[in-house]
Amino acid sequence: MIIEAKNKYYTRLNREIKQTRDKNITVKGVLGQRYIGTGVKDKELTIFGTPGNAMGAYLSGTNISVYGNVQDAVGDTMDNGDIVVYGKAGDTLGYGMRGGSIYVRDDGGYRVGIHMKAYQDKQPVIVIGGKAGSFLGEYQAGGTIVVLGKGANGEFPAGNYCGTGMHGGAMYVRCDKKPLNLPVQVSVKKCTEKDRRTFEKYVERYCQYFDMDYDEMISGTFYKLTPNANNPYNSLYTPY
Repeated sequence: MIIEAKNKYYTRLNREIKQTRDKNITVKGVLGQRYIGTGVKDKELTIFGTPGNAMGAYLSGTNISVYGNVQDAVGDTMDNGDIVVYGKAGDTLGYGMRGGSIYVRDDGGYRVGIHMKAYQDKQPVIVIGGKAGSFLGEYQAGGTIVVLGKGANGEFPAGNYCGTGMHGGAMYVRCDKKPLNLPVQVSVKKCTEKDRRTFEKYVERYCQYFDMDYDEMISGTFYKLTPNANNPYNSLYTPY
């Protein structure tokens, strides 16, 4: 089913998306409408345009593909499903997400993966093809963030204060030199072959989505960022 979003207020547009019985929905002409796909279950959404804030929040069992840039707070507290962005993403991407995956072809904004968490089989993943802004992985409590640094020319592909308050999960960043000036609670090491096997499947999937050369995107040096073992918050999120 095709839904035309042009000149529609966001409440009307979202009502049409939720009420249709079709599983596969294409939404065209999106220009800033908020909350698209919020709480939608068991559908496939293809969006053309620029969705507004909080697209895919509380997502469950639904996949969203966006042909354009997305604004802030995409995938807030999402539970499962995939969000694929054929462009750039705004701030607080994946805020509090507890499952599913988000793939962004180009750059991400500030606070990507903030409060990201994981538990048992729910292991959220964010893959950024380009660079991320400051506060990447802020208060990260679980899950995996991969930043491939496309266009960064070997420099650290994130802004300042990366990993501030981090107490779980892991980040993998591609850059030529060991990242410096990280918060004291963040440990960094060059990835081993075992580390690389952990995230290679996500890079492969990224390349499949965006028709990128896998050998090129996986080449180079990756560094793994994890919480410092002395961090007192390391095991407080879940007791077991």
